[in-house]
Amino acid sequence: MGTKQFKAESKRLLEMMINSIYTHKEIFLRELISNASDAIDKLYFKSLTDTSIGLNKDDFEINIEVDKEKRILTISDNGIGMTKDELENNLGTIAKSGSLAFKNDNNLDGDVDIIGQFGVGFYSAFMVAKKVTVVSKAYGEDKAHIWKSSGVSGYTIDEYDSDMKAGTVITLEIKENTDEENYDEFLEQYRIQSLVKKYSDYIRFPIKMEMERTEYPEKKEGEDKEPEPITVKEIVTLNSMVPIWKKNKSELKDEDYNSFYTDKFADYEAPITHIHSKNEGIATYDALLFIPSKAPFDYYTKNYKKGLQLYSSGVMIMDCCEDLLPDYFNFVKGLVDSQDLSLNISREMLQHDRQVKIIAKNIEKSIKNELSKMLKNKREDYEKFFKAFGLNLKFGIYQSYGMAKDTLQDLLLFKSSFEGKMVTLDEYVSRMKDDQKYIYYACGESEARIDMLPQTEAVKDKGYEILYFTDDVDEFTIKMIMNYKEKEFKSISASDLDLTTDEEKEEVKKKTEDSKGMFDYMKEALGDKVSEVRLSSKLKTHPVCLSSDGQVSIEMEKVLNSMPQNGDNKVKSEKALEINASHPIYDKLTSLYDSDKDKLKIYAELLYNQALLIEGMSIENPLEFSNQICDLMV
Repeated sequence: MGTKQFKAESKRLLEMMINSIYTHKEIFLRELISNASDAIDKLYFKSLTDTSIGLNKDDFEINIEVDKEKRILTISDNGIGMTKDELENNLGTIAKSGSLAFKNDNNLDGDVDIIGQFGVGFYSAFMVAKKVTVVSKAYGEDKAHIWKSSGVSGYTIDEYDSDMKAGTVITLEIKENTDEENYDEFLEQYRIQSLVKKYSDYIRFPIKMEMERTEYPEKKEGEDKEPEPITVKEIVTLNSMVPIWKKNKSELKDEDYNSFYTDKFADYEAPITHIHSKNEGIATYDALLFIPSKAPFDYYTKNYKKGLQLYSSGVMIMDCCEDLLPDYFNFVKGLVDSQDLSLNISREMLQHDRQVKIIAKNIEKSIKNELSKMLKNKREDYEKFFKAFGLNLKFGIYQSYGMAKDTLQDLLLFKSSFEGKMVTLDEYVSRMKDDQKYIYYACGESEARIDMLPQTEAVKDKGYEILYFTDDVDEFTIKMIMNYKEKEFKSISASDLDLTTDEEKEEVKKKTEDSKGMFDYMKEALGDKVSEVRLSSKLKTHPVCLSSDGQVSIEMEKVLNSMPQNGDNKVKSEKALEINASHPIYDKLTSLYDSDKDKLKIYAELLYNQALLIEGMSIENPLEFSNQICDLMV
């Protein structure tokens, strides 16, 4: 029979598909194996009602053969096969899916999964093959037929003399290597084995291939030479067939899940926990998720890729589907298997449809519930998790401008002045004193530095608990939460800390009025370094501190100015210099205002620099600061 031409539309689609639709050429094997699995499924479905077929499920298999010398790769199955018309319709017209038609015609439910519903997967073979030959014999037919094509040039279909039983044999003549592409890899048995494992491990029929291995016999007693190595050939089943997530939870132990995780996700340490869920309804899918014990080495770099593996009826479609995980849960590893997802013709890109959003929302809820359960019942494990990934939860609230706070705020932990333990916001609020208005927090490089802050003393003296914010993002996160259970957050460095009694306030107010001229002079001496110099109502034994008057706190100024992208555009917080009226330094300042205003100016600069150092900030002129101290000492 002469060569037939593909229709113009099919020809253009074939050219486009070969050159652009598929990102990785290796997926051709996934497509051909999926087609073979579909063909077996169809005959298996028939066998359930037609006993004359004489086959049971264990009789079906897919075979792969490699001939490196002839550059031939063969994939065969003993499925339902194709008639001449089906070869014409299914292979001669691109995007005509025989599997989809079969599924629709037979009103199949979930008992028989038909993978190939898109009609173009077969043509991915031309990405690696210069010629493709298909020999097929349909079940119940007397004769086989052969379909040949070298790509866009067209195809032929002829009768084929063969005593083969029902099934299909696809033969690929693999292309020669080029400067850009290495096609030899698709003739290596271990490469084929790894591709089957990667994409088709859970095809439910055995995928078999003859493998060669070398054995080294032991040297026998009395022999002079080492015995020659022996090449052994054996038929190996390449796939597992039954995915772990399809099994009942009652069949599985933690060891089974842990072994699957460490093998599948290349982690030598078992996960902290796993989530195994089966969902039916608007979105039907299986999910198997893992929360790792530690962050991978590239977790906080641009190279890290979030996402879950995506399977369709046991066939891996995407290695890293980002749409199924929110950024704040990007540490979760695992997979989702659904036969209902809308996939485009390449099976590599997920459409942004309602089902995807439903699955993603369900997964988010499952992760949140599992973490909440761990926090409640396995606190030690949760604190280990939070040490590895807690920063990401905080960033989740900040980067979503607070939209994710309802999901994440109850999962946060902060070190606390209460017994030096990690606490939740709920635990903090549950211990608040009756007269306590705010959730108090303090920022610093470490707990030790925070404890040295002058303001800490007054808050602790009142018996109030303090949350220690030692991560750069902490205060930004809290600003997005705004309040928790109707309790506002208050930095101990805020100007309106309000810890004093009415009597103490009145005393400070009187001294402030008496000292107005002196404070105005000190403010003038310091210029725009501070917004105000005033008496403090929050200091106990320390002489001086800085307070934040605006929305940008002192800690936020430090964090923002440390970021390289800010360059010379420095952020400046509105700082007030506060003096302790009960400290001897106040009397000294008052005396200098009356007797030596030049020295008072030096004192103002010294106290300001001292307050900066206490806050962990650098001073503008360390040399001048040192000289001023020396002058006073002399």
